[in-house]
Amino acid sequence: MPFVSIRITREGNTAEQKAQVIREVTDTLERVLHKPPHLTHIVIEEIDTDNWGYAGQTTTVIRQSPPDASAMS
Repeated sequence: MPFVSIRITREGNTAEQKAQVIREVTDTLERVLHKPPHLTHIVIEEIDTDNWGYAGQTTTVIRQSPPDASAMS
């Protein structure tokens, strides 16, 4: 029984978008690994950007900061 956990930041993802992700991941597991869809479980967890971080900061803070000009070169 495949179990796939997907974590994304909570930012207005629609029910339709999440349903599409579930369908497409299920289809991929069936096509590539021959896993039966009726046994495939997909979980999407939406995490507040205050609860997701990298580089020592929350995603909320990182996204509020202007882009680093040196990173663009």
